[in-house]
Amino acid sequence: MARVAAVLFSFVLALIPKGSVANVQPGSPAIKTADIGNGITLHYVEQGKGTPAVFVHGSLSDGGYWADQLEPFSERYRAIAYSRRYDFPNTNPTRAGYSAIVDADDLAGLINTLRLGQVVVIGHSYGALTALFLAHRHPKLVRALVLAEPPAVSLLSDLPGRQHAMGLAMLADIRRRMVLPMRADFHKGDREAGIRAFMAYVFNDPHAWDNMSLAARRETLRDAHEWDVMLTTGTLFPDLRPATVKRITAPVLLMSGRKSYPFLRAIDQELALLLPHNQNVVFAEAGHQMWVQEPDECRRDVEAFLRRNNVP
Repeated sequence: MARVAAVLFSFVLALIPKGSVANVQPGSPAIKTADIGNGITLHYVEQGKGTPAVFVHGSLSDGGYWADQLEPFSERYRAIAYSRRYDFPNTNPTRAGYSAIVDADDLAGLINTLRLGQVVVIGHSYGALTALFLAHRHPKLVRALVLAEPPAVSLLSDLPGRQHAMGLAMLADIRRRMVLPMRADFHKGDREAGIRAFMAYVFNDPHAWDNMSLAARRETLRDAHEWDVMLTTGTLFPDLRPATVKRITAPVLLMSGRKSYPFLRAIDQELALLLPHNQNVVFAEAGHQMWVQEPDECRRDVEAFLRRNNVP
């Protein structure tokens, strides 16, 4: 767990935001900012030339999640990792109505501001959900998608046949054991209790939070502001319907961990049925954090997928 937390929050080691470009260690890519309009500024790093590949991190994380991937991907691509609206080191104004849909529009703003044209989007967890909404709302910006277990939980209500009852039961369980306790705690201003409820659910371990180092817990709390906004004024898991998914025409690589949470595996299976042009890779020894647990294998599979789809 400590290893996961260390990777998740690696911007702590490298980012010192001062103006538009932070001072970093020699050899590290410069930290830049992009004013995407509407008073929103996003911090990002980029490395390499070629087809743009934008990396989107998940919840309780920031752009530093991808620190170990930028250099190897930059050998073929213009690799860009950014922090979503309310994650470190961004200091954007808090606004009601935040969700993955807002993140998708922010990502479109970043792509347009940097004049990237069509991009490959590589998303993990909530970042993968953001990528799905980007492909729906801004399809002309997407050349290919790489999705590592997006929590598109609304699809659980539409599972076919015998799986329908199972999907509804999963939805009810997520709401009862995770969403409602988290919302109550965040409404009370108790971030730590809310994150404790989340950790206990997704790791199936009531002591998951306590087992993290003090430093890891501190950084996790810092990146929890987005949940403050989503759980008190916005939508944690915005609605995504099957008909919407079927209209996504870009090639998609679905990345799944065999040891991941059952509801995420069920969502991936549904996405595989709905997306017109998708391929799937399952990591037998990994869970939801496959990019941490199997980083080289993940990268090789993504590069092979892009070659198969003629992305130079």
